[in-house]
Amino acid sequence: MQEIQPSVEEDEGLCAETVAGPNALVVFGASGDLTHRKLLVSIFKLFSEDMLSENFYVLGCGRKPFSDADFRSKARQSIRENSDFVSSEALDAFAGKLYYLDGDYGDTEFYQRIKARLAELGQKHNVHESLVFYLAVPPALYAAIVNHLGSAGLSRPGGPDSQEKVKLVIEKPFGRDLRSAIELNHCISRCFSESQIYRIDHYLGKETVQNILMLRFANAIFEPVWNRNYIDNVQITIAETVGVEHRAGYYDTSGALRDMFQNHMLQMLTLVAMEPPISFEADRIRDEKVRLLRSIRPFDPSRLDDFWVRGQYGPGSIDGKKIKGYLDEASVSEDSRTETFVAARLFIDNWRWQSVPFYCRTGKRLAAKDTEIAITFKKVPYSLFSSAGLDNLPSNVLVLQIQPEEGISLSFQAKRPGSKLCMSTLNMRFSYRGVFFAEAPEAYRRLLLDCMLGDQTLFTRQDDVEVSWQLLTPILQAWEQDAQAPHIYPAGAESFPEANKLLEADGRAWRTLL
Repeated sequence: MQEIQPSVEEDEGLCAETVAGPNALVVFGASGDLTHRKLLVSIFKLFSEDMLSENFYVLGCGRKPFSDADFRSKARQSIRENSDFVSSEALDAFAGKLYYLDGDYGDTEFYQRIKARLAELGQKHNVHESLVFYLAVPPALYAAIVNHLGSAGLSRPGGPDSQEKVKLVIEKPFGRDLRSAIELNHCISRCFSESQIYRIDHYLGKETVQNILMLRFANAIFEPVWNRNYIDNVQITIAETVGVEHRAGYYDTSGALRDMFQNHMLQMLTLVAMEPPISFEADRIRDEKVRLLRSIRPFDPSRLDDFWVRGQYGPGSIDGKKIKGYLDEASVSEDSRTETFVAARLFIDNWRWQSVPFYCRTGKRLAAKDTEIAITFKKVPYSLFSSAGLDNLPSNVLVLQIQPEEGISLSFQAKRPGSKLCMSTLNMRFSYRGVFFAEAPEAYRRLLLDCMLGDQTLFTRQDDVEVSWQLLTPILQAWEQDAQAPHIYPAGAESFPEANKLLEADGRAWRTLL
């Protein structure tokens, strides 16, 4: 397959990025890895790009007994380690806006101290009521922190009229099943309204994922063929070479279905398959995502093997390095049946997608890091070139590449130099780095800015969470009752026989990992 690097004539484009107004970011779990590796780095990026107001500060809250100086020192180190270029002048200015308060998340007095510190810093930085509470803590702590924020009057400090100036950001998982998701939503909604809640999924902050909406709805050439009449199948892959790493304790009680499929996978699926929203407003887009989730065909528990496969990585090798199996990982039970790989064959029962299969897979310790959405179009109904032996022409495939490098490619048939019927598949590809001469922005940068602006478009709504769990909870229950262990695949594998059979039944195959 030959590749074409497209020539791009850049214009000024249409950009609607807005600078955030006065804001205070209050981070619970401020001494943790997520805060220092992602959040502070992304906030510093916004700060250095002048996307934040001068009236801005960060208050870190955590259990470790840090001083303001300790927090600033650790933040400086993290930003330098996780950023390509750091201006010392900008870093000094940013560090001056960082503060820290330590305490016990279950202690009522801690929240009174937070309230007093916010009043003091609000006066100093001229930030009043515009607060973002970010819970960068384990989900088990969500309920306690939210209840204490509500009891301390921090969820609505200025009364009902000012409630949308206060936002709450929570990381996935949003529950472990339908019942726990409903309980979590009920707990949070007692203190925060839905318009204040920002359920963050960092995959939705990736440029290519966001570009799905632009690609579909801003270009007249795609939407007319985006349906069952022209599309043969859709494959969505989230493949990782890493194992469970330091998350083994959490992962062994979660598994791939909870950790990746319920959130990242289904969110990408909704953007690919949803109907056009009536406007680009947050709730109009989220309405269509929920409607799409409700259209996914429910699964018959007695026929799960026809639609689902679960696997667990065993010993193997990646890039010539020996890799131990999942059961040999620290903090993993020796008889664990937790899946590290999930593949599904989904159908969407609506007018647009009836009978079009959506093949979805996600797994750890696979042959390559590869996250992509591949839309395979139907073959031409009749080949004019059959007399020359060219009666089985390859399908056109549109690929939205999300990792390791973001970009889009389209394969098509064209004549190449040679005899009259010398034909080959060309792949027209562009990457964000190659076209815009820069790396795609960090997903958290986009999402944090949207949160400060009060834009919930890329955040998950309550009914979205509950509908997805309603679809997947029966699968979890069936697997928990099944005494059979997941299929074992060697670390470093492209796939394995049981996963392949899911597509072979339809006469198709998984795409090769990058």
